[in-house]
Amino acid sequence: MKLYDSTESPLNVLDAVGAIDDGPIKGYVHSVESFGSVDGPGIRFVVFLQGCRMRCQYCHNPDTWNIGVGDEMTADQILDDAIRYKAFWGEQGGMTCSGGESLVQLDFLLDLFTKAKARDISTCLDTSGQPFTRDEPWFSKFEQLMKVTDVSLVDIKHINSAEHKKLTGFGNENILDMIQYMSANNCDMWIRHVLVPQRTDDDHYLAELGEYIKTLNNVQKVEVLPYHTLGVKKYHELGITYPLEGIEPPTAARVKNAENLLHTSDYNDWKTWRPRP
Repeated sequence: MKLYDSTESPLNVLDAVGAIDDGPIKGYVHSVESFGSVDGPGIRFVVFLQGCRMRCQYCHNPDTWNIGVGDEMTADQILDDAIRYKAFWGEQGGMTCSGGESLVQLDFLLDLFTKAKARDISTCLDTSGQPFTRDEPWFSKFEQLMKVTDVSLVDIKHINSAEHKKLTGFGNENILDMIQYMSANNCDMWIRHVLVPQRTDDDHYLAELGEYIKTLNNVQKVEVLPYHTLGVKKYHELGITYPLEGIEPPTAARVKNAENLLHTSDYNDWKTWRPRP
């Protein structure tokens, strides 16, 4: 089994997973969760896709990194399973694609969300945005994806590109470009930020991030996600050195401080949010 280099370009990665062939498009799935309550509006059927290029120091799912592995599934197979839970979703719920990084499998994701909307299933994209590019044909596919995406959960790892690279292995220029595209095209989004002591818990950068978010359109919610150590065991089991060994989760006071600097209480449209017709 080939393990794909995280530095490969988005287009090469798509070729690597064989997203387009003569048969049905298949995706590589890590796992699914039937009743997700923290992965977008309402109760959601969550599909965790395999593959991610970034190597975030606090990632708690290193088992999702490898590209081109996992359970091969078609969109219809996933939707046939998801639709069984539709009665529990209410007006806000639906399906969320997470990861790993969902956009690594853009062709499959587009096929899945297009077919989901045809079945009247609300769609939510959970992404960190790293594969985003305006190069073709990737960008045109992304534009089509946004037309069948009801809301996106966008994780901004760090507002400063140099610090972002230290934290994840990549700068953030293309990620912020994706967010600007979403804002300019009135795409509903939730902004998430993981608060990590000694990494992202910095008042200067938090304030800068808070001011940046104010410039965006259609931000329904802003969340501070406290760093946790639940994934450390996976690193040990996989024989991977854990980068944040010894760093404890932030205190409640620091979480509240971050929420104040990001003005989280100003973003409440998520409470009345509904998928667009």
